[in-house]
Amino acid sequence: MRRPQAFAAVHPIRDRGVLAQAVSLPALAIGVILALTGCASMTERQRDTAGGAAAGAVVGGVVGGKSGAVIGGVVGGVAGNLWSRHMEDKREAIARASAGTGIEVARTQDNQLKVNVPADFSFDVGRSEIKPSMRPVLDEVGRNLDADVRVTIVGHTDSSGSNAVNDPLSLERAEAVREYLVSHGVQRGRLLVEGRGARQPLASNATEAGRAANRRVEIFLSQPAS
Repeated sequence: MRRPQAFAAVHPIRDRGVLAQAVSLPALAIGVILALTGCASMTERQRDTAGGAAAGAVVGGVVGGKSGAVIGGVVGGVAGNLWSRHMEDKREAIARASAGTGIEVARTQDNQLKVNVPADFSFDVGRSEIKPSMRPVLDEVGRNLDADVRVTIVGHTDSSGSNAVNDPLSLERAEAVREYLVSHGVQRGRLLVEGRGARQPLASNATEAGRAANRRVEIFLSQPAS
């Protein structure tokens, strides 16, 4: 004797509403992408922001419904706004200017442009005066920056010597980079400097190669969301 098949209860109105919401949110966000990013009167920066916000809304809407779409739109807007064509052009220009020097130029996960400069390339041992070889790279860092780009300069040392020596030396080197950029037209108010001494090593200080990697100045360029 065949047993009757069991069927899950279906609520046609409720389920149609869920389906409509799942479809309408991504569709709406895609429409926003097409409409906003295609507006001829918008700047590239505004189009990047709009596209990122709408793309974020697609993900947020699928994951969390209407509230997820709102949250996703905010996060997407931030992500879409931080890495503009200007930032990519700047990355490429600095990479060209620093080719063969050991300087590392990369986009970080949070959409900052990071320039990692070995201190042995840019400063003499125990000194904070910028070497001439460093100047063309700094010239490219400061050239034609968008008005809203901010620059953070962080000095680091190895663990040789005490904190009483390393902390001020790392700060003085960061300040030297700042002063060079200011002297070449970058507004002082856009520049933040920090000296972190030997507290954030990239490698072991037990070897000369590791100590050389730890002696560095890091320059971060960022384009804030607002």
